[in-house]
Amino acid sequence: MALDQRVKYRHLQCFLEIARQRSVVKAAAALSVTQPAVSKTIRELEELLGVALFERRGRGVALTRFGEVFLRYAGASVTALRQGIDSITQARTKGGMAIKVGALPTVSTRVMPLAVSLFKQENTGTVVRVVTGDNSVLLSQLRTGDLDLVVGRLADPELMTGLSFEHLYSERISFVVRPDHPLLQEKPFELGRIARYTVLMPTEGSIIRPMADRFLITHGIASIPDQIETVSMAFGRRYTRMNDAVWIISRGVIVDDLADGVLAELPVETEATTGPVGLTTRADMPPSLASIMLMQTIREAAKKREITPAGARGTARDPETAAPEPAARRRRR
Repeated sequence: MALDQRVKYRHLQCFLEIARQRSVVKAAAALSVTQPAVSKTIRELEELLGVALFERRGRGVALTRFGEVFLRYAGASVTALRQGIDSITQARTKGGMAIKVGALPTVSTRVMPLAVSLFKQENTGTVVRVVTGDNSVLLSQLRTGDLDLVVGRLADPELMTGLSFEHLYSERISFVVRPDHPLLQEKPFELGRIARYTVLMPTEGSIIRPMADRFLITHGIASIPDQIETVSMAFGRRYTRMNDAVWIISRGVIVDDLADGVLAELPVETEATTGPVGLTTRADMPPSLASIMLMQTIREAAKKREITPAGARGTARDPETAAPEPAARRRRR
């Protein structure tokens, strides 16, 4: 079928927003148009293509088989257009292109500052935009072209269709408290005792929440009576240091706090929660030269931060740390 020139940018924009929101109502709000206008635009697109792109699913919609296929190419087209506009905009301001990176909180703390610093040394003139959020949200934005790459944990298989993942290192969750927390004095330590205290849990929808839930259930903890849900590193760090709370968090977020002695790790064996962290890109869209350079500095930063590369083995001191502990850090303890 020849390309119908009546397919407009507004058709693609509307389709991608509905695919991202899984809701016509939410897509209309995001696009600042009425729901009937969104519905009409999608009907026009479906008539032009001759297939249904969405089907009703509960209170929202889901992509049909044809919709899943079209998503790959529609997203690629819009991404290419945005890159072209960005390149013109940056050229007019005597700058380079912009790279939009999605990063989970642990990565934005542990890897991205060094990675971006190394990248800026190349003097490409490229603007780097780093955004954080839930893994599912970041992957959705990657599919629609709002992000160029995502750095975080490997998502479930159903979320990885059309995406490519490169394993950088592995990371587990930790149970951390302030250094003088009463639980650190209890011998022998029993994990079930954390239910006596406020527990800071990852939010629903965060990638480590299912791991935390499964781990607690496996150890006989069916529920936490007093809990706070957060993925805010600043809040979690401050609240834990101020109170007798227990913070369940990816270890990469607080590894420096542990080394500096401002937080302490409960003696909980969490090896079962270890998961791969890496680079996720779109399989149907070749990265730009600047993106390739940034991905290389991310790989370098992962190694320089003493995080175990894929396939490497850690030490007895820290399963996630391949290199021996620096002497200066040992002396601070």
